[in-house]
Amino acid sequence: MSISAEAPASPSRDERESANRQGDWGKNPINPRVLLVGTADTKSEELLFLKSCLEAGGGQALIMDVGVLAAAPFPPEIPNTAVAAAAGMTLQAIADCGDENTAMAHMARGAAWLTREYFEQGRIDGLLVLGGTMGTDLALEVAAALPLGVPKLIASTVAFSHLLPPERISPDLIMMLWAGGLYGLNELCRASLAQAAGAVLGACRLARRPASDRPCVGITSLGSSALAYMKRLKPALEQRGYEVAIFHTTGMGGRAFEQLAEAGRFVAVFDFSLQELANHLGGSCVSAGASRLTAAGRAGVPQIVAPGATDMVDYPAWAPPPARLAGRASHAHNRLIASAMCTPPERAQTAREIARRLREAKGPVCLLMPLQGIEEWDRPGAPLHDP
Repeated sequence: MSISAEAPASPSRDERESANRQGDWGKNPINPRVLLVGTADTKSEELLFLKSCLEAGGGQALIMDVGVLAAAPFPPEIPNTAVAAAAGMTLQAIADCGDENTAMAHMARGAAWLTREYFEQGRIDGLLVLGGTMGTDLALEVAAALPLGVPKLIASTVAFSHLLPPERISPDLIMMLWAGGLYGLNELCRASLAQAAGAVLGACRLARRPASDRPCVGITSLGSSALAYMKRLKPALEQRGYEVAIFHTTGMGGRAFEQLAEAGRFVAVFDFSLQELANHLGGSCVSAGASRLTAAGRAGVPQIVAPGATDMVDYPAWAPPPARLAGRASHAHNRLIASAMCTPPERAQTAREIARRLREAKGPVCLLMPLQGIEEWDRPGAPLHDP
């Protein structure tokens, strides 16, 4: 595949809006409409307090009740019966399932469907979900129903916790710790909730809807100390009329890259940093999930691919290396992330998986094989060089 000297004509604004079906968000509303989600049977005080904060800040709040055990003590804009119906069930059937995990999974499915519907109809500008472990589980699914860039905030008692699986966290999710608010309101949790309301209002007012008239090329990379090619690629592509978006492939960046590729936001991708795939196969927590290196192929987007940094598997630098990585050559990039060298069988497994995923692509594919190392630390003379 070759990149032409001049960028192709980009889709018209109407075509982009029709393709993406993303409502009216990004128009910087003075009075944002926020979908406020929570269990009104257990957190009615908190939901009403949040609604008052949103309204005091000039916003509008639509409360969605996802509680199962009882009717809300106030009339929510979206009652729990409507949420259950959106999941294809009755509220009574969900309550009768006899298991709170199953019940909340049903409500999460209905809440996510309604959230997407309200957004596509242009009825909401952002999302705020309130919850403990149960509500946060639901909130992650609801947030994932909205496109990248739409403001989404979770006020949670388990924010930033190891309980949250990285693959379920939306790449642009805002999360705040809801301190001291497990049972009812107090001044500590009022302060936290007021900040959450202010944060989502500000995000809605300042949200930018990507609307460049230039066609966009997506590139994956690590920092320039590991992979330096973007220093040359970015200006060269921009001179030819392309917009360039570079994604940091440390888990969240790869997920965002895959989402946007599947949504058709790129005219081509240069997927040169596949360490997240090696991480996934090696069981690392620094993973973009099982679907890495598949979205562009499914969407038929032209791909130029290289196995950048697939000779390493990442682990948190602040913890001891996993037992399986003990004794391997390693490199600590900073106090957050370190990398250990993969074994030859592991590298062969990654190579086979890259080939399998590229064979399934519906669009043009070009695979490049670097001859001077697959990342900066693997160059001849570098500390991790391993020909």
